[in-house]
Amino acid sequence: MPDLEGELRRAVRGDVGFDVTSRALVTMDASNYRRVPLGVVAPRDAEDVAAVLEVCRARGVPVVARGGGTSIAGQATGTGVVLDFTRHMNRLVALDPGSRTAVVQPGLVLDRLQEAAAPHGLRFGPDPSTHSRCTLGGMIGNNSCGSHSVAWGTTADSVRELEVVTARGRALRLGRGWAGAPDGLRALVDGELARLRTGFPDLPRRISGYALDALLPENGADVARSFCGSEGTLGVLTEAVVGLVEAPRARALAVLGYADEGAAAEAAPGLLPYGPLTVEGMAADLVPSGAVAGLPRGGAWLFVETGGDSPAEAHARAETIVRAADVVDAWIVRDPAGQRALWRIREDASGTATRTPDNKEAWPGWEDCAVPPARLGAYLRDFRGLLAEHGLRGTPYGHFGDGCIHVRIDFDLLTATGVARFRRFSGELAELVVAHGGSLSGEHGDGQARAELLPVMYGREIVALFERAKAVWDPDDLLNPGMLVRPAPLDGNLRFAVLPREPVDVVFGYPSDGGDFSAAVRRCVGVAKCRTAPAPGAPAGPGVMCPSFRVTGREEHSTRGRARLLHEMLAGELVTDGWRSPQVRDALDLCLSCKGCRSDCPVDVDMATYKAEFLHHHYAGRRRPAAHYSMGRLPVWLRWASRLRAAALIGALASAGPSARLLKRLGGIAAERDIPRPARRTFSRWWRGRGASQGAAARSGPAGDLVVLWPDTFTEHFSPSVGRAAVRVLEAAGLRVALPPTLRMRGRPVGDGRSRSAAALLTARRGRVCCGLTYVSTGQLDHARVVLRRTLDLMEPVLETAAPVVVLEPSCAAALRTDLPELLHDDPRAARLAARVLTFAEALERHAPGWSPPRLDRPAVGQTHCHQHAVLGDGAERRLREAAGLTGELSGGCCGLAGNFGFEKGHFEVSRACAHEQLLPAVRDAPEDAVVLADGFSCRTQLEQLAGTGARHLAEVLADALAEGPAGGPAEGPAGGSAEGPAGGSAAGPPEREREGEREGETGEEGEGEGGGER
Repeated sequence: MPDLEGELRRAVRGDVGFDVTSRALVTMDASNYRRVPLGVVAPRDAEDVAAVLEVCRARGVPVVARGGGTSIAGQATGTGVVLDFTRHMNRLVALDPGSRTAVVQPGLVLDRLQEAAAPHGLRFGPDPSTHSRCTLGGMIGNNSCGSHSVAWGTTADSVRELEVVTARGRALRLGRGWAGAPDGLRALVDGELARLRTGFPDLPRRISGYALDALLPENGADVARSFCGSEGTLGVLTEAVVGLVEAPRARALAVLGYADEGAAAEAAPGLLPYGPLTVEGMAADLVPSGAVAGLPRGGAWLFVETGGDSPAEAHARAETIVRAADVVDAWIVRDPAGQRALWRIREDASGTATRTPDNKEAWPGWEDCAVPPARLGAYLRDFRGLLAEHGLRGTPYGHFGDGCIHVRIDFDLLTATGVARFRRFSGELAELVVAHGGSLSGEHGDGQARAELLPVMYGREIVALFERAKAVWDPDDLLNPGMLVRPAPLDGNLRFAVLPREPVDVVFGYPSDGGDFSAAVRRCVGVAKCRTAPAPGAPAGPGVMCPSFRVTGREEHSTRGRARLLHEMLAGELVTDGWRSPQVRDALDLCLSCKGCRSDCPVDVDMATYKAEFLHHHYAGRRRPAAHYSMGRLPVWLRWASRLRAAALIGALASAGPSARLLKRLGGIAAERDIPRPARRTFSRWWRGRGASQGAAARSGPAGDLVVLWPDTFTEHFSPSVGRAAVRVLEAAGLRVALPPTLRMRGRPVGDGRSRSAAALLTARRGRVCCGLTYVSTGQLDHARVVLRRTLDLMEPVLETAAPVVVLEPSCAAALRTDLPELLHDDPRAARLAARVLTFAEALERHAPGWSPPRLDRPAVGQTHCHQHAVLGDGAERRLREAAGLTGELSGGCCGLAGNFGFEKGHFEVSRACAHEQLLPAVRDAPEDAVVLADGFSCRTQLEQLAGTGARHLAEVLADALAEGPAGGPAEGPAGGSAEGPAGGSAAGPPEREREGEREGETGEEGEGEGGGER
């Protein structure tokens, strides 16, 4: 619309965004629906809100208020101007412990209120599973509830007063006794008292429609309460006074196992008289297979939380509930950490339920119907029957104590036939819910998903009354039109309709999405766990996702924001440049490729892979950024430096001021960074020299399992001490160590299928294995595939043995476990090699189970590598540290360097801020005798450059302890010994503590570099 943007910029002090990125980020919420807005405004205060409404009213432009964007029914999307309250109007204005009230702005995230109230022994009662990112404004707009609603009710039960601006710019303060009622509202109610007293079902979770019955005289004529659940259609909230409740000093969690979901549902109402805080239900088909072992026996479970003034009192109440329940099995969990782990299963259900057990997509739309709790068992049986009748599947779970059920259903929303079935099923389910005395929405509102069916629940007369109430508040139909009254069709504006129907040509295999990049992008349903950020100064927890959002707070730097831009890129309506899109490129630029979303996102979005895919296409046939050549092809440059014996020269140039500045400018490296100096002697050269020095004496070494130690680029060229230490420890544990082969045969095998002809040996080429990580992270996927195929050729002799491949660098191990089989999905060797990859600790645990490490009995600090967290898991590392007497937890998050990311020009500030979130404070606050652990080269480099702290790989710490001769292994390890492994190199011998640079005159062919040689 001509000059709407300019007029808004002149009228408001907040942010105005009419650019492609700003609009693309809010086309969707967490529902099935999509609308493209004209622009987005982030108001600074109520005056800005009024100004936006004035401009938009004059031009007839709709306005939609938006909080965290986690709405399930489509009510946070719109075609006009979207108001984003999360950027500026997100403060806790006041908290009064005496009156147990708080004054909040609409963009305040619920967890921030809970954190402020907790020191006073208070909390806000409602707590949806999205509590870490949903906002108070969104909760009031939807009348949200959460798992504790059996104790503390809905958001409406906690609202005292609301300040709103009407569509015509009038500021109102809503409360009881008709406070703040717009002109005409009281007359409307007075004329419809009989209908209001009889037309609304009595349910604890009736969220559908307008709560006009709150305006009855016997209900206190509570205008604020009636405004709750209006989904932004009546006015725009600018501030709220909310009530707080006393938080129990102690809690216990009774986990009750039942034979099936129906038995759990029928049992739930009988537990309510015991005063539980929660009665939550879920069935086995929702629980991840690995988590079932952490639950009592049964096919379905109730999570019943109890509170008390002491742990004993809370536990006694839980015991009472267990005795009263007729269960298959039951546990009582008193430990807060154990309770959190169990609750995490329940809270992630909104994401995990988006995939059926056979990995089929499942969608919201009928996410939260509610029936009287006593009817829940019968309703669930009928609901399952209706699903079967339509050939659909879903996994119900939710608030069994309130009769409210969440479910994602495997609707086919991509074809006309599937959409028609979705519509038929919706109508029949509405009839079923009403037949059981229920509400179409029990928590998330009606939005577009259910508003069309409100006549089924309320009848035409009540729905007409809703329309009249809307006209009183918003006579111009300016606010969120198409919601609640005069709704858009429930099968219109589906977000899938704009996606391409044919598979997109891509390089990665996307095995979990049938090779379909569109399906991979569709994984993001908008639950926005990636937008979780801790309060300033508060611990962030063990998760990683999403480090760039935690630093910037910008939606485009969240996993969800990037997925939205990729969705719009595929749609081609708003983002029109496809793979060449600068908007998508810029949003992905601050993605650290930490892979945190691969594990922390409840729907397994893998933005690191999507970024690599995008960069591959974006720069196809074009000049790349300098950093892609300098750091993306780092293995080539390092290999050439080693072959030319130029490591010392490069180190000198990298540390001299003028030459370092020139190198950084040419390489696209941040000026604030120091260029790491390569080691004068590589790990492989040490290995060869070690074997030559041992000679015949090495043939009496360990006779344990053979392991192949992977010489990754970082260990090989920057941290050979890590490789040397790993050899010492592995051999001390009785294992035989070999390096991967360096000869790649050109001829076919003869005879027994393994032997090679003399011609094949003569024409063999030397090479080095490489995981391809630097190529993948910079999107040079053609190079990555060449390097990885060469690696598989070299590793064929290893794959013919049972030897595991031990990788010391977590990022390289993760690349081999995931990127390799997904890039070379057409080569069966890729999956075989991926299955062989073990971390250092895993190798010791599996192949030397009887070995005990030396005891250090010291505290340990540092950070679990983000790729370790996301792909590899750190269970073996934890157990190894515990066995060595290294106490304490390593921090979570991402160090911020993330391979090439933190070195690239323009990334330094974000990289440093990521390190300051968890890693640097953990090290700064560590005891003086603490061991600083960091298995990743990036983490060690970040600590050295930002904190001046020298961190070490766990292998180095254990090797030093062995050299000092503690219990657990001889100081020198097994004497002598040789193991001719697949590499053809010596695999044993006494550990050496050599100075860096010894035997520099040693000769020997280094071979082709990773990615070097053949082009």
